[in-house]
Amino acid sequence: MKAATQKTRLVDLAHARSGDKADWVDFGLFAWNAAGYAVLAREVTAQAVAAHFAPWLPGEVECWYLPNILAIKLVLHDALQGGGARNLRLDNLGKSMAAALLRMEVDVSDDELAACATAPRVGWWGDKT
Repeated sequence: MKAATQKTRLVDLAHARSGDKADWVDFGLFAWNAAGYAVLAREVTAQAVAAHFAPWLPGEVECWYLPNILAIKLVLHDALQGGGARNLRLDNLGKSMAAALLRMEVDVSDDELAACATAPRVGWWGDKT
């Protein structure tokens, strides 16, 4: 019997930062815990992120998995219309792109989502369950 699945946004599993590197947007996507990282590692692929940003992104996406820190590094090439100084977009430095990434939906089983919600969050601040 297959486990029931649902869609959930990345914001329920992780937090993120983004910024520009010339005409690239550079992301750090950080799972709140190991249960969340297992979902991220399976669902957040270069292809899935490229599809999510397709209306804005003519370039390719690169993805590096960093399991020791429960993170994924993503680079979106050609994402800033030539770079910060040339870009006419409101967010010419790509800072708000992390929020857009966190709106991406992924498939997760009911059991996985429960594990993500109940496992303690890990980070520099120590255990604050």
